[in-house]
Amino acid sequence: MVGAWRRDFSLHMKFLEAATSMTKPKDHWLNQRQMAASLGITVGSFAAWQVEPVARIGKQAFYDMRSVLDNRLNHAEQGPSSGDMEAERLRLTKAQAEGQEIKNELAKGRTVPIELITLTLSTVAGAASGILDSLPLTIKRKYPELDNALIESIKRQCVKAQNEIARTDEIVYDRLQEFIGDQL
Repeated sequence: MVGAWRRDFSLHMKFLEAATSMTKPKDHWLNQRQMAASLGITVGSFAAWQVEPVARIGKQAFYDMRSVLDNRLNHAEQGPSSGDMEAERLRLTKAQAEGQEIKNELAKGRTVPIELITLTLSTVAGAASGILDSLPLTIKRKYPELDNALIESIKRQCVKAQNEIARTDEIVYDRLQEFIGDQL
């Protein structure tokens, strides 16, 4: 009978020790307010993370850094959250506003797409290059008394002008880059 009593008493003591350890938090556990403060965030933000507490004593939940770290790592693996979605929504709204401003500027005739400018300048440059190509021959026909050296000099100048015209796309691109650089 004494052996049974000791065994029951021993079990009762183990139960009391376990219950006592659950009524007193461990030194490295922090409650929600303390954990939020240690992370430099608000209690509401910490609550929104839905970290699983390591223990509950009464109405208080206690957390350790391991549980918070596990929660954040799991969150990062799962993808964007509502906060990330809000940031994405804000980014899209801003992009839509910029797009609408560009459309308004186009409608008012204040801006033109660079592709249209390049196409227009290429068309004009091609026509000008053709005129310059035939210019020495036209001058020779109209004024046959001109010296061939003079006609050759005119031809060289026309070729220089044609070479510059051929670089129109490069020049437009370079000026555009300079303009953008100055705006920033």
